[in-house]
Amino acid sequence: MESPKESATEESPLEVRSYFVRERNALLTRAHLGELYLDYYLHQGQIGNLHLPFHDGMLKEALAAIVLHAASRPWNETAAWTIHFEKLGVNLFVVGDNPKGRVVGQVFTEDVRKKGYNLFCADVVRGTASPGRSTVQFPGDAVLPSVEWFYKQSEQRVARLFEVGPEDFVMVSAQPDCQGGWIEGLTLEAVRALDTTEQLSLLETRHYRWECGCNQARMLDILVPVLKGDPEGLFGEEPAIRMSCPRCGTKYLITREILEAHANR
Repeated sequence: MESPKESATEESPLEVRSYFVRERNALLTRAHLGELYLDYYLHQGQIGNLHLPFHDGMLKEALAAIVLHAASRPWNETAAWTIHFEKLGVNLFVVGDNPKGRVVGQVFTEDVRKKGYNLFCADVVRGTASPGRSTVQFPGDAVLPSVEWFYKQSEQRVARLFEVGPEDFVMVSAQPDCQGGWIEGLTLEAVRALDTTEQLSLLETRHYRWECGCNQARMLDILVPVLKGDPEGLFGEEPAIRMSCPRCGTKYLITREILEAHANR
């Protein structure tokens, strides 16, 4: 059986490098997101779901953040973030799957439920352990600062994220015995100069690709309990329903006949 590393690098154009910042006890992860964004746009075009530029920019920043976060975490960990912006009426959903080297995400702007506050919800699965969840309220309407706030409140450590160039992102996160004040004081100019001002040691290179992994069978599995509980409420008088994958937005046409056959396997 191939290892998680071998599986993740197969046909995965997005490369993420992690460095140890010597004498600072900090981890630096960096990536150019161009290839991932290209695959994201191709996918959006295929499903006919183009976002407004402002919402598109928010999702792209969230994708960059989950990529850098995932690359700094154990190989057997998958993280899913839901970031709710109350005033904007926007929900962002992104997933970083280390075992399979997958990244995917969506932005929701319709029927977003009001909460009265911004909320960052992080779900984590590591290996065969039970899933964990952390929720944090945060201020502001910007994506990268919301991730930094999540790190400080939930991870209990400092992390900063920067777009150092077009589609080039860097995250600097505190490790044990790190002086958090150094990271908090970083500016964009200082981060751009880290290659010359600090000693960086390459620790690891990982690869990711845009991929959800959804298919019709998985959508049917989601609908089976609903069918058994309220078949008429699910279909009404219609012979089929349309369903969108909650992770990537791919649309599926589900007929009652196919769903019933799947439920009775």
